[in-house]
Amino acid sequence: MRKNIVAGNWKMNTTLQEGVALAEEVNAAVKAAEHNCDVVICVPFTHLATISEKICKDSLGLGAENCADHKSGAYTGEVSAAMVASTGAGYVILGHSERRQYYGETSETLREKVALAFENNLTPIFCIGEVLEERENGTYFDVVKKQIVDALFHLSAEDFGKIILAYEPVWAIGTGKTATADQAEDMHAFIRGVIAEKYGKEVADNTSILYGGSCKPSNAKELFAKPDVDGGLIGGAALKCADFMGIVEAFN
Repeated sequence: MRKNIVAGNWKMNTTLQEGVALAEEVNAAVKAAEHNCDVVICVPFTHLATISEKICKDSLGLGAENCADHKSGAYTGEVSAAMVASTGAGYVILGHSERRQYYGETSETLREKVALAFENNLTPIFCIGEVLEERENGTYFDVVKKQIVDALFHLSAEDFGKIILAYEPVWAIGTGKTATADQAEDMHAFIRGVIAEKYGKEVADNTSILYGGSCKPSNAKELFAKPDVDGGLIGGAALKCADFMGIVEAFN
C-alpha cells in the first residue's frame, strides 16, 4: 500500500541556526505522538549535515531541495546527489516549478538527476504541475502528462515505484490560491491513470501523489480526505512548527 506523506519544503529560508531550531522543534513534535503519515523536512544544503545529527530519522525523514545533474567535477556551486546522501539525507526534491521556471530545468536534466538520486539511495520527490495560463486554456492534463512521460517513463516499473510524485498547480504556490479539493482529486486521479496505462494498476495504486499548492492546516483535512491525494509538499506552512504539525495531524 502507498504511504501517506507530509513533506516540508523550506526553500531559501532560515539561517543555519534558525533551521536547526525549527528542525529540533518539529522532531520533538513528531516524536511526541503517533501520526498516520510519514513526515519529511527538505532543507537548504547548508543545513543538512547539522540537522541530520539533531533529529531522529526513524520518525522524521530528511531531504534536500535539489541536487546536481552531474556526479562530480568542475561545476562550481553545485551539490551532487552523493554529497546530499553523505549528510544522512534520504530524500531529494526534483523538478520543483521554481527550478523549472527560474533555472531552466528540463526533462532531460531531470532524467539525469533522478538517475543520480537512485544511484545514491535517495528517494526523489518529483514535482509536476501547470501554470495559470495552462489551467485557464484547458491544457493542464496534457502538460502534466508530458512532464511525467518525458522525465520518468524511461524508468523500469521497479524504479518508477521508488518515486514520490508531488502535483503542484503553479498558480497556487505562494499566491494564497488553492486548487479546490475536487480539482486536486481530479488531477491526482488523472496522474494515477497515466501511470496505470504505462506500468499497470498495481504500480499506480502504490505510488504516493502529494498535493503541493498552498496547503494549510485549514484545508489539509479536506484535501487529504480525497482518495487519490496521499499527502502534501508544504511550502510556507512548513516554516512554522505549529502550522506544519497541524497539516500532519490532518491524517489523524
